[in-house]
Amino acid sequence: MTAATPAPRRAGRPPRSVLSRDRITAAALELVADTGYAGLTMSALARRLRVAPSALYNHAGSKQEVLGWIQEHVMTMVDFSAFAEEPWDEALRSWAWSYREVFARHTPLIPVIAVLPVTDAEKTLRMYEEVTLGLTRAGWPPERVVPVIVALESFVYGSALDVTAPGNIFDPGALADRFPAFTTAVRLAATPAADESPADIAFRTGLDGLIDGLRVQLGAWLQAEDGDR
Repeated sequence: MTAATPAPRRAGRPPRSVLSRDRITAAALELVADTGYAGLTMSALARRLRVAPSALYNHAGSKQEVLGWIQEHVMTMVDFSAFAEEPWDEALRSWAWSYREVFARHTPLIPVIAVLPVTDAEKTLRMYEEVTLGLTRAGWPPERVVPVIVALESFVYGSALDVTAPGNIFDPGALADRFPAFTTAVRLAATPAADESPADIAFRTGLDGLIDGLRVQLGAWLQAEDGDR
């Protein structure tokens, strides 16, 4: 009886996972979506990518660096193109709707992105540059631009969370009879006459008020500037 001939050994190294910034970012987004921000650790990310932590660290030096990549990836989804062609108030409105839509799909990232520095984040800084140019062309003083951006973003982040909030968040339950005015308001808000969701109506209401108030502020500033000439 002759011994079986061993199978020839395959040439080359065994297949290995190829890491890249895009692949790491996509895996990190999936991990945050599945486990929340608290679940995003470098060891958990390495397991998600099926690589050793040392291999991950060869591409991303820290969790903070990965967060920066996530920020850049998500911010590229926000449409700010209207600032190049629309009046500042309509551009601000368009930007806000796009911004909310993006973060309504990535709500676990809101507590992170809202306070993450934009240092060296080229794509995010490009967005802010175009917003700044659009506002200053309309007459906004440069020192008021960042407060306008922060005011809008604060509203957008909260509104993005509202999109995914439970429909009964304001239900007074067994205490409805004790608070009849609010109970009636909640019932009417839950059955809007327009073909719009309660979250969209709330966002439109707040955004209209915010932009109207900013128009008043800009008008007063421009009037004061004319008076000083």
